Amino acid sequence: MKLLVASTNPGKLREIRGILAGAPVEIVTLDGFPGIEAPEESGATFAENARLKALHYHRASGVPTVAEDSGLEIEALGGIPGVQSARWEGSDYSVKFRRIYELLGEGDVQTSPARFVCALALAVNDQIQYEVQGTVEGEIAPEPRGDNGFGYDPIFFYPPLSRTLGELERELKSTLSHRGSAFRALRRYLQGLPTFS
Repeated sequence: MKLLVASTNPGKLREIRGILAGAPVEIVTLDGFPGIEAPEESGATFAENARLKALHYHRASGVPTVAEDSGLEIEALGGIPGVQSARWEGSDYSVKFRRIYELLGEGDVQTSPARFVCALALAVNDQIQYEVQGTVEGEIAPEPRGDNGFGYDPIFFYPPLSRTLGELERELKSTLSHRGSAFRALRRYLQGLPTFS
């Protein structure tokens, strides 16, 4: 059965393909559906954005579609960048990192508890059939470290391993990350279905 993974982010796609390996689906990507425009991510929460993206791409492609919305919430900054993580302060992550450290400094703190959130939605037969959310708790690292991840990974320190997500090998990261948690739950769900159409 075909499953459209509605992301154009190569890092996410690599991660998702690895996690869904063994699921009873043939993964297809948006490259196979040129001309579908991205929807406006107008949701107030990660879950709302995941739902609207899943339904949008499902209706445009006619294929069962999974979409996710994810981001970083920093406690000392009131949850910033949150649902705006991808768009916050532009697309250059070195700029985003500098701004986060500036804002922390303005609050007289060098670090803060933080968490990554991934909300996932599966659209089939013109409705949301399955939803799940994954999280991973950590803190903002004193400085960016590591080149293995993408996005905010280099500034997200994971205390149990004393490393940032940017310092972890992809396979290890997927066993503990917010996206890994959500997509492993999806894999279990797909494997439990008698048929997936």
